[in-house]
Amino acid sequence: MQYRRSRQAGGSYFFTLVTHSRRKILTDNDALELLRASFRRVKAKRPFLVDAMVVLPDHLHCIWTLPPDDHDFSTRWRLIKSRFSRYFRERRSSGRVHAVSGIECQPVWQNRYWEHLLRDEEDYRRHLDYIHYNPVKHGYTKSPVDWSWSSFRRYVLKGVYTEDWGSSAINLPQDVGRE
Repeated sequence: MQYRRSRQAGGSYFFTLVTHSRRKILTDNDALELLRASFRRVKAKRPFLVDAMVVLPDHLHCIWTLPPDDHDFSTRWRLIKSRFSRYFRERRSSGRVHAVSGIECQPVWQNRYWEHLLRDEEDYRRHLDYIHYNPVKHGYTKSPVDWSWSSFRRYVLKGVYTEDWGSSAINLPQDVGRE
């Protein structure tokens, strides 16, 4: 059976991308800057909104909204992943990114990624909560506000969350997220 991706022009999507062999490479400051630069470059040529995002050492989650006449998230991800991989390898070989022994020729990302077309406001909100609670879920921090590599603070400023949201356990629906 062949997997079919759900495509909707102007849709909002939840994504999960994981590093190859779950290597913990993404929260190195140089790697984060490469990731930001890869996003900026692709967004300049193929616009989209990053509504929410969290970057953890070995994976990331985000919500994108595509332009009204566009449903092509797969090309965007291919460009982001390939650009990041190319520059990550170059910087690692030059010593500017923390080297991980024995992986110089291995892929940077897992081949696939998880995507989910967000169906309605409730689905959107559940995935937004999942993204922002993820660093707590994985034990990296005790509260979402303490995790630097997340859009959580932006949502606090918008009044969507209070600063203490997620500092005590919350129940996330089982059907949300993919790691």
